[in-house]
Amino acid sequence: MRITKIAAAAAVAALALTACGGTAGTGASGGGSLRIMAPAAPGGGWDQTSRTAEQAIKSVAPDRKVEVFNVNGAGGTIGLAQLAGEKGNGNMLMTMGLVMVGAIEQNKSKVTLAETTPIAKLTEEYEIVVVPAESPLKTMADLAAAWKADPAKVSVAGGSAGGTDHIAAGLMAKAAGVDPKQVNYIAHSGGGEALNALLGNKVSIGISGVGEFAEHVKSGKLRALGVTSPERLPNLDAPTVKEGGLDVVLANWRGMVAPGGLSDADKKALIDLVTKMHDSKAWKDAVAKNGWIDAFQAGEPFAQFLTAEQTRIKGVIAEMGLVS
Repeated sequence: MRITKIAAAAAVAALALTACGGTAGTGASGGGSLRIMAPAAPGGGWDQTSRTAEQAIKSVAPDRKVEVFNVNGAGGTIGLAQLAGEKGNGNMLMTMGLVMVGAIEQNKSKVTLAETTPIAKLTEEYEIVVVPAESPLKTMADLAAAWKADPAKVSVAGGSAGGTDHIAAGLMAKAAGVDPKQVNYIAHSGGGEALNALLGNKVSIGISGVGEFAEHVKSGKLRALGVTSPERLPNLDAPTVKEGGLDVVLANWRGMVAPGGLSDADKKALIDLVTKMHDSKAWKDAVAKNGWIDAFQAGEPFAQFLTAEQTRIKGVIAEMGLVS
């Protein structure tokens, strides 16, 4: 079954649940219970960002009840459909990012980011390419050679189809002289699933945000072949992908949106709350610990960034032949 059909069926179910139990019409300006949706399985970047935000908000608004919940599947587009059903709800946020922009295109999602209220861009993060500790692949050059020999034999674990990890794999294959369409990419709905595939030696390589794999690289369970940053990153013993001979630099980004149809007061309240969260010590400490890059941009500047990013990613996905 095609992922678009799965997404459509799940989205209908999600919207039905929302219609029964939604809280549309309540407002952030009233200081009620805030729900943060991580539109993916536990253990990935959106989940990690959502739970970090939960703790940071509690640190600056200790009387505010904050709950994180997961809505899994289809690169976040199932969660996006559920958020669309919460129109006017000023007590909900959804963590999202470049992955969702790509998934909307890949899955031909009927619900788009036009049906959300942009709140803030939070972080950027480079991608890391890893292999199991006992893998025969030692360098990016080894990976390039394996790809050229037989692309089908190099299985790549990453996040959702059309997302940052998939784009990174395609760009690296292209730089190695291999058709991106031949990459044997295995999509996972969360970083935890991709990690289990790697640790179980079920895939050749894994690609994800640095924060998701860095600790396992440091512990020796995984080996880093390269990072998609322009220069080596501090606190991580890994060369850049470019050093390894593949001219690829790519940064993921994450942010937060709210349901559409918010009152001006609720929109301002959410932007103010997330700004206060961003300025907290708890958030800044987590950004440093996870190797994230502070890329904060709130309100209208983020809305303009989102519009430009959707155009850019649509072009990249089309060029790489990732749209089914």
